[in-house]
Amino acid sequence: MEILYFIVALAIVIFSVLTVTTRKILRSATFLLFTLFAAAIIYFMMDYEFLGGVQIAVYAGGIVVLFVFAILLTSQPGKNSEKLENHRRYWGLIAAVATAGVTGWALVSRCLDLCGGKPEMSQLDMHTLGAHMLSTDHGGMLLPFEAISVLLLACIIGAVVVARKR
Repeated sequence: MEILYFIVALAIVIFSVLTVTTRKILRSATFLLFTLFAAAIIYFMMDYEFLGGVQIAVYAGGIVVLFVFAILLTSQPGKNSEKLENHRRYWGLIAAVATAGVTGWALVSRCLDLCGGKPEMSQLDMHTLGAHMLSTDHGGMLLPFEAISVLLLACIIGAVVVARKR
């Protein structure tokens, strides 16, 4: 089971890197789709069937379709994007490493808060996870969830406005 976990984790890392490094935008959306499917596999491996199903239905199904729709509305999908020439790559690399460090720290500290010290998956059932994710208490995730949905709606509206100007 651990070998399968490492294979899926490696697939997530590879497809995530390919998502942001490819110059063809539709390929980038396809790699994002593969990343989201691999994340769903990890949910299924942890016996979170509901979260795995939601991951496939909402993110892999809905969000990627919206991205592809926005791509087709706003650009020429088969065309390569221009290579960006910027002398600030090192600052971007430093920012990426810092963001990865902060994200890793947040994930580890959140798991320690939920599990009471030692992260054991047997203590974290689906009811507890759902209650914590959709609570408005300290550490609840309802506000960030709603903020991301408003951000996605703004992106879609912006894509339609840009497409209508052409």
